[in-house]
Amino acid sequence: TPAVARRRQKHSANERTRGFLRSAARHSPVQVRDIMTADIVTVDVGATLDAAVGALLDDGVGSVVVVDDSAPVGLVTETDALTAAHEAGEPFSALDVRSLCTREVLTTTPDASVALTARRMGDEGVKKFPVLDGIDLVGIVTISDIVERLPDLQSEVESIVARREDCTGG
Repeated sequence: TPAVARRRQKHSANERTRGFLRSAARHSPVQVRDIMTADIVTVDVGATLDAAVGALLDDGVGSVVVVDDSAPVGLVTETDALTAAHEAGEPFSALDVRSLCTREVLTTTPDASVALTARRMGDEGVKKFPVLDGIDLVGIVTISDIVERLPDLQSEVESIVARREDCTGG
């Protein structure tokens, strides 16, 4: 069927991207701090879905970080908001973010390799990582941030591989 064919094509493209990212992860010194967004949109863990969606729309972002005393405890994405509203059949103001936010918050650090972070995203099946410097929330990095930098990463990998081949005679 056409839907299955699209999924197969998407899967194949994802496999090619993963292959490139595995190669880049071994070679790339580009760090998360180089591509992350430092303007983080947050909502308190006690907020309603109405407040979270308002923040999504007001700031033009795809997710908000749910915080408890400034520590990230979850994420609410556009998809989370739409799914919760559809399933609950209640107004956004009646739903709290605590009950619908992503429970396990996977994070990265500013000095982490972009390629390794992308690989973790692929391995974990997530598209966004809050960035923590110690216990401080300092940014967010998304798969879109990484994709925008793929040409730079690819050039960097090619340069490193070429230098390595020059040094090894290979």
